[in-house]
Amino acid sequence: MTTTTTLTVRLSGPLSDFVAVNVGQDGPYENISEYVRDLIRRDKARVEQEAFERLKAELTQAFAAPDDVYRPLTAAEVIARNQR
Repeated sequence: MTTTTTLTVRLSGPLSDFVAVNVGQDGPYENISEYVRDLIRRDKARVEQEAFERLKAELTQAFAAPDDVYRPLTAAEVIARNQR
């Protein structure tokens, strides 16, 4: 189920001017809603990319470690470690 959220945002001065340049006939966006949705999508993609890069770095480090640093863990130990 998709929900819709309505936001009210007040901008003044340089922020308002910046938005005005990017919206309308002279800007790449037809309206402010389209602009805000695009900003949110880009920020969401950035957050997801950062999470992926952190995971990739952890996996790279783990695969580079020698075998003798590993020890068997039970499922309960893994769950307990991840709850911290």
